Amino acid sequence: MRIINDIKLDFKDVLIRPKRSKLKSRSQVDVSSTCVFKHSKQERNGVPIMVANMDTTGTFELAIALSNYKIITCLHKHYSAEDIISFGKSHPDVLPYVAVSAGTSDHDINIVNKVLAGLPDLRMICLDVANGYSEYFLNCVKKVRALHPNHTIIAGNVVTADQTQELILNGADIVKVGIGPGSVCTTRIQTGVGYPQLSAVIECADAAHG
Repeated sequence: MRIINDIKLDFKDVLIRPKRSKLKSRSQVDVSSTCVFKHSKQERNGVPIMVANMDTTGTFELAIALSNYKIITCLHKHYSAEDIISFGKSHPDVLPYVAVSAGTSDHDINIVNKVLAGLPDLRMICLDVANGYSEYFLNCVKKVRALHPNHTIIAGNVVTADQTQELILNGADIVKVGIGPGSVCTTRIQTGVGYPQLSAVIECADAAHG
């Protein structure tokens, strides 16, 4: 066992220091960016914010509202394949800003396959588990990458550089970062596992760009 003694930071521990600007208003700020994903080779331009696939946020209603701002919504896992296909056919303009979510079970992957077969314009997959450090999860990411080589895959959750690199090597385009830092997250209480979020993001981002 190794004890880490250096300071780790959460978002609540820091503020952004202001700097002189020629802008007249915050409304003039453009926070959009363009990126090309490593495996899918898709290019995306938009606000670099994604809505997590939680029950209360990964909803059709929020996906519709946020698509106007080019923000991606990862749908929660409790929608059926039929629900998602029906939604996508009714709102085709929203599909570029939606990811279908799944765990690692064969049932979940079958739902993803069915949704993508019914909605060819849906191009993003979110593979989400509470703890992304198992070999089984890495194999799942690899399997989904083989099944859908041209789709953008989001995978997590992890909080360290080594597992970020493993996920990317096994087919992830985007790594979902965060275990145990949220105020409503029970992972750290039940298991003692977690990592302050800002330090986790910095460490994982350095690994992704290294």
